[in-house]
Amino acid sequence: MLIFGYLRASTSEQDATRAKNALKTFARQHGQRIAGWYVDNVSCTTMNRPELLRLLEEAEPGDVILTEQVDRLSRLDDAGWETLRKQITDKQLAIVSLDLPTSHLALTSVISDDFTRSMLKAVNGMMLDMLAAIARKDYEDRRRRQAEGISKAKTEGKYRGRVADVQKHELIRTLRLAHGKSLRETARLAGVSKMTVIRVCNAQKVEPETGNTRNE
Repeated sequence: MLIFGYLRASTSEQDATRAKNALKTFARQHGQRIAGWYVDNVSCTTMNRPELLRLLEEAEPGDVILTEQVDRLSRLDDAGWETLRKQITDKQLAIVSLDLPTSHLALTSVISDDFTRSMLKAVNGMMLDMLAAIARKDYEDRRRRQAEGISKAKTEGKYRGRVADVQKHELIRTLRLAHGKSLRETARLAGVSKMTVIRVCNAQKVEPETGNTRNE
């Protein structure tokens, strides 16, 4: 059995480091080590996450996906969650999440009888489904409240659109132009998606893959 840490680091590098340290500590407390890390900068509302797909491809039956919270793994809708769950089940992988105590038993071998193991597996599956559904509802509720707030601001003539993060954009340009970082590394260090890097570079009239200024 190998344990692979999965992180979604779309907010900041500091947050990703904190989550990574939490997973390391948890594994160590259970006498385990994390064999590899998979870090996505893409929203967990989509299945189109390169690192998650790579993890599902490379993991072997019996391996464990370790994550900090279920909502780091999925805020998918029902159909998307069913697809992901099926892929995980077909690959015979276990999900262990720090916020789901029933899943922690996958890291131990204290259960000896098949009946107890089957019951705990069923309970854990039910809890996973419930937390995934809660994560999706939380995401949809926040999006709805955001849309309502924007609508109200527009009605009152106060809406100015999304303000660009000037410091973040400057960091992206510095990483790409001054330091020649790759698209993927720039996204990871800046805590943004690859599409954001491309958009910022295009706005600066810079080729996102080469760092060369375009000729007009």
